Amino acid sequence: MTRPRLPELLSETRSGVLLFSITPPKRSHPEERIKEIAEVTLERLRALDLDGLILYDIDDESDRNPDQRPFPFLATLDPARYYETHLSSWTRPVIIYRCVGKYAEDELRDWMRAADPGRVLSVFVGASSGGKAVRTGLRRAQELRAETRPELPLGAVVIGERRAEHLRMLAKQERGASFFISQVVYHVNETKNLISDYYYECRARDVQPRTLIFTLSLCGSLKTLEFLRWLGVDVPRWLENSLRHAGDPLAESYKHCVDIARDLRDFCEHLGVPYGFNVESVSTRKTEIEATTRLAAEVATLLGR
Repeated sequence: MTRPRLPELLSETRSGVLLFSITPPKRSHPEERIKEIAEVTLERLRALDLDGLILYDIDDESDRNPDQRPFPFLATLDPARYYETHLSSWTRPVIIYRCVGKYAEDELRDWMRAADPGRVLSVFVGASSGGKAVRTGLRRAQELRAETRPELPLGAVVIGERRAEHLRMLAKQERGASFFISQVVYHVNETKNLISDYYYECRARDVQPRTLIFTLSLCGSLKTLEFLRWLGVDVPRWLENSLRHAGDPLAESYKHCVDIARDLRDFCEHLGVPYGFNVESVSTRKTEIEATTRLAAEVATLLGR
């Protein structure tokens, strides 16, 4: 039987969604290098049994943390333009992130009007801190979508470490979010707390839970671990110790990602919460890219594919 496409899977709150996420190439790359990256990426993606691709929109988040950023911020291509120009042969749906504070209202309107809702979905991301100057706020962007293109499937970001995050999810749901994608998950207990809080609050309000897609990302070096902490990702001390003292941090991280996926799959199925996974590939190191591709294939197997 043919599997429904991603928009249908999400609108029908089906479980077992599998996504793969990447960042567009650096803006400083020459055109030939960008084409080469796109071709290699498409070849790698076609070998995986995915429901869709995520293209991140990268913003400078130095306002969120006064400490020095472990990796320098380097501007990347606009994800919508990269998709249209270099990934148009990708036949499955794509979720394009929009850091809405970077864009004027007219820019967001024009993009939404042009997007094909059968192939393109979006996730709106707000400012990285409350004091950051923005061109369009998150709530206003959600209003623009309701005014301009309500049929465009819209998702929202979930950060399991934040207090009362389940209430934020429900508020975003009321403003049009039909699915959720988490920040990178390393603290599985915090994530299970969130799932439980969200499920029981939905039940209390007689609201249908929407699909929660959990992001898995390999940590192949101690510098990556530092960057995760800089971003505000909660890495449990026991896991940090495990990675710091491992002979092969990438292999150790891979094992934990598989364990997390299995645990969250079982917990969501026990409660009856629709779920999926997003395997994130943001490293430029060949060994990490190859390991991420293997992880996506193993998660597909966990999902019964």
